[in-house]
Amino acid sequence: MNPPGPDGSSTPERKRGWLSRIAPGVRNLVKKREAPENLWVKCPDTGEMIYRPDLEAAQWVTPSGHHMRIGPDLRFAFTFDEGVHEEIDSPSSFDDPLNFTDQKPYKDRLAAARKATGEKDAMAIAAGKIGGVNSVVLVQDFAFMGGSLGVAAGEAFLRAAEEACKREAPLVVFTASGGARMQEGTLSLMQMARTTIAIQKLKAVGLPYVVVLTDPTTGGVLASYAMLGDIHIAEPGATLGFSGRRVIEQTIRETLPPGFQTSEFLVERGMVDRVVSRKDVPSVLGSLLATLMMGRARKAA
Repeated sequence: MNPPGPDGSSTPERKRGWLSRIAPGVRNLVKKREAPENLWVKCPDTGEMIYRPDLEAAQWVTPSGHHMRIGPDLRFAFTFDEGVHEEIDSPSSFDDPLNFTDQKPYKDRLAAARKATGEKDAMAIAAGKIGGVNSVVLVQDFAFMGGSLGVAAGEAFLRAAEEACKREAPLVVFTASGGARMQEGTLSLMQMARTTIAIQKLKAVGLPYVVVLTDPTTGGVLASYAMLGDIHIAEPGATLGFSGRRVIEQTIRETLPPGFQTSEFLVERGMVDRVVSRKDVPSVLGSLLATLMMGRARKAA
């Protein structure tokens, strides 16, 4: 007997698929292939659809040269020699010091960000070798509430600086942020001063502090530790600035030049030392760190 159709009536034999008409059990041997999710990724610049394995092999740089945003796990894997590193836990801090609520409670926003990224907050720390030089690396994750700087991120920065001093190793920071975290008010702004003091401690003991500016680095982050490095390198096309282009144009009532607040614009004006493609960052960092640590080695001798 033919199985009933959607309306309860009998389905004619001729309308049934050929797999339904052959020996019982054979149909179960032929399964639909499940296509992986996100197999194709759209380039933000050109709209081109890129095969995900090709994009992964290119370290998430599209054929057009657009450097897509990546999180701490990939940063560590790409930066350290052979990807080998030791992750360092960030200190615990109060989740919601002001009991803040806007459209929804701040605690709910934190919970959602932690679930989406798998990170405790916007900063992650690891130690390993870069070009053979023992180093501590701090990565800011834009996927975690826009990489915003709050108390937890400030605590992570201090922990990274302490680890660098303890290990007598340079500190490398990959910045990516929309600025201070509004849900923590003045407490978030205090982290600008705290991170500045931590950098001064590094410099007091002669340890290099190198900043890698990635897209985007803005607001209070750019106004503090992102611009206090011994050397600043930046990924191509990164947006770097304090206020947004539209806000500045409305304030000064002038049209800003093309490419304003990009890595290339700022390197021409001396705010960035060098623009470096992602695949070249480890070798450039290794060379810089080896050179900067030579002076410390001479002092020790």
